Amino acid sequence: MAKRDCCSSGFAVGFSRHYFVRWSSSFYLLALIQFLVLVNSSAATSGPVINVTKHISFTHFSLDDPSVLSDVKLLGSAKFSMEKSVIQIPDESEAFDLRHQAGRAIYSSPVRLLDPYTHTPASFQTTFSFQFSNSSNASVDGDGPSHGGSGLTFIIVPDEFTVGRPGPWLGMLNDACQEDYKAVGIEFDTRQNPEFEDPNDNHVGINLASIVSTKAIDASDFGVFLNDGSVHRAWITYDGPRRWMDIHLGSDGHPSKPVFSGSLDLSPHLNEYMFIGFSASTGNKTQIHNVLSWNFSATSQAFLRFPSEETCESKITLRKSEAAQSQTTQKRSNKEPSSSFFIFIAVAVLALATMIGFIFCSRRGRNDNSKLTAIPEKTQRPRPPNKPRRFTFTEISSATRAFSETEMLGSDARGIYYRGKLSNGCQVAIKRLSAQFLNSQQGLDRRRLLKEIGAMSRVRHPNLVPIRGWCNDNREMMIVYDFYANGSLDKWLFGAGVLPWTRRFKVINDVAEALSFLHSKQLAHKNMKTSSVFLDVSFRAVLGDFGMVLSATDSRRFESAISQTTDVFEFGIFVLEVVSGRGRLDPEVEQEERDLVDFAWRMHVKDEKVKVVDGRMGSLVNLEQAIRALDIGLLCTLNESKGRPKMEEVVEFLSMDKQIPELPACRPVSLFPYNSATGLCTGYSCGPFK
Repeated sequence: MAKRDCCSSGFAVGFSRHYFVRWSSSFYLLALIQFLVLVNSSAATSGPVINVTKHISFTHFSLDDPSVLSDVKLLGSAKFSMEKSVIQIPDESEAFDLRHQAGRAIYSSPVRLLDPYTHTPASFQTTFSFQFSNSSNASVDGDGPSHGGSGLTFIIVPDEFTVGRPGPWLGMLNDACQEDYKAVGIEFDTRQNPEFEDPNDNHVGINLASIVSTKAIDASDFGVFLNDGSVHRAWITYDGPRRWMDIHLGSDGHPSKPVFSGSLDLSPHLNEYMFIGFSASTGNKTQIHNVLSWNFSATSQAFLRFPSEETCESKITLRKSEAAQSQTTQKRSNKEPSSSFFIFIAVAVLALATMIGFIFCSRRGRNDNSKLTAIPEKTQRPRPPNKPRRFTFTEISSATRAFSETEMLGSDARGIYYRGKLSNGCQVAIKRLSAQFLNSQQGLDRRRLLKEIGAMSRVRHPNLVPIRGWCNDNREMMIVYDFYANGSLDKWLFGAGVLPWTRRFKVINDVAEALSFLHSKQLAHKNMKTSSVFLDVSFRAVLGDFGMVLSATDSRRFESAISQTTDVFEFGIFVLEVVSGRGRLDPEVEQEERDLVDFAWRMHVKDEKVKVVDGRMGSLVNLEQAIRALDIGLLCTLNESKGRPKMEEVVEFLSMDKQIPELPACRPVSLFPYNSATGLCTGYSCGPFK
C-alpha cells in the first residue's frame, strides 16, 4: 500500500508541473468544483438507516447435510459425531487420553455485530441444546474417575483460527491472546476453579475478554444440574440499543424466569464483524460436550452509504492543493449563498469547463504514457473469508511482501510455499507453482488444472486443508490454503524432537478419514506424503497440498484408473514412516535398511516388526497398536489384485471395527508404487499398467 501511495503522489506532482503553465486556469476550476462538492456533501454525511440481518439454523449436525461441512469449521479436538449427528468436544471416538483437550466449532462466515460509526452493538437471539456425558475412553487419575470438567462456552471471537487453552480456560482464551483480545463468552461450567472466582461446579458465567466471569450464576438455584446427563437448552437474548441481556436455561420448554437479566454493554468487546460458535475443554477430569442443535439470528443497524460525487481522478489531481485550500474551504462553508439560482448557474458552467479539461487531459495522457502513471485497478468487492475466490497477483504479492524470502515456508518439485496475510487479517499459505512445472506436461493444461482446483475448493472436511482460492494472473498460477502454524508433519517426525505415539496414531486416523472422504466423493489426493500433512494447534492432522493432476495428454484413463489406489499405496508408506519415524529412503541408515518398505517386509517375514517401530518413543509406545498399524501399512502396499484395501476399509481396520486380513507370509514379487509428484514408477518393482 505504501508503494501505491508513493506512485499516486508522484503522479499528482508530475501532472501539476506538466500543466501548470498552459492549463493553470483548468487547474483552479477543478479546485473550485472540488470545493463546491465538499460543501454540498457536508450537509448529508449518511444515508437512511437499514437493518443487516443474519439467520443460522442447524437442527442437527449430520454429515449428510452439506451445509454442516461447509458452514461449521472445527478446530482442535472438536469433531462431528457421525453416529449421534452432534458436535463433540473432545472427540470420544479417538483412542487416546482425553484429558487437557480443547476445541472450537465456529460458524465459518463472520457476522456483523457492531455499527462502527455509532458503536451500537447488534441485537441477537440464540438458542442451542447441549448435553454433557462421560466418555467410555475416560482415564482414571489419582482423584478418582474422570468426569465433570471443564465446560462449554458460547463464544463471540474475532477470528476463525484460534484454539483456546484447555482446562479451566474452556477453550475461550489462548496463550497468544493479548490484553486487547476481543471476546465474549457465556460459559456453562461444571468445574469449580477458585482462582477464577467460580462459585461452584454448576454455574453459568458471563465472560468479557477474561476467563474471570463478570457475572456468575448458580444454576442449582434454578433446578438445573449441568452434568446430570440430560439434554439442556439455553436461550440467550441481547438487545443491542438497550445494552440488555437475558439468559434462560432449562430442559423442557422455555423457562419463565431467566437465570440472568440485566444491563450488559458488549460494544467494547466487539469488532464490526465477529465469529460465533462454541468452545469447550477438559482438564484433569474429562467429559464429552455435545452440541445437538443451534439457532442464531442477529439484526444490526447500518447507514446506507451512497457513492461520493468525487471521482478517483479528481482526488489524484487535487491532492497537492487540498492542504492549501482547507482554510479557505472552512471560511466559505460558513457563508450562506445569496441565491440558489446563481449557485446552480455557477456549478453548471464549472462542470462543463471541468469536463472539457478532463477530456483534453485524458487524450494528452494517452500520448504520453511514459510521464503519467496509470490509475490503480479497481479492487474486488470484499467477500466472506471462507468462500474460495480468485485472487489477483497484486493481492498475493501484497500478502507475501512481494514473495519475500522471510515468508518462504518450503518448496518441492512443483513450486514454493509462502506464508501470507490477507487484507482481512487471515493468515494463509500460498503455493506458487514454478515455471518449470507449468511448462511441463503436467502443467500445460491450465484449464483442467483450474477445474480441479475449483472442484477441490468445494470439498469441506475437518481433516482437509480448506482452499481459500487461486490466482491465474500474469502467467502465474498459485493456490491459496489455510495456514497452520505447527507446519507439516515431516518436520515433527524427522526433526530433533520426538512425536509421542498417541499423537502419531491420531495423525494416522485423521489422514485415513480425510482420504476416505475424498474417495467417497470420487476424488483423489494424488500427492500423499508426510509433507502434505499439516498439524493445527492441537496437533490434529489435516491433509493438504493436493496433487490436482498427474499428467496431461492421453492421461485421463490412466489417472482415473490408478489415482485412488495410488493414494492407498502412498498411505501405506505414510503409515510406515509415521510408525518408524524415518523417511521412505533414508540415507543415514545402513544400505540394507534404506528402503523402508523393503525393510518392513523383511521384518515381517522374520516376525520382527517391532524393530521397525521408532525406538526414540521408548516404553510409552503401545506396541500392540503400533504393530497393528504396521500391518495396515503393509496391507496397503499389496497389489490391487492381491488384496490392497480401499480407504473405507482402512478406516474400519484402524477403529478395530473390522479384522485385518492375514498378510502374505513373504513379500509379494511386484509392488506398484506410483510417485504422484513425478508421474513415474520409482523404487521397488513396478507392475505394468493395463
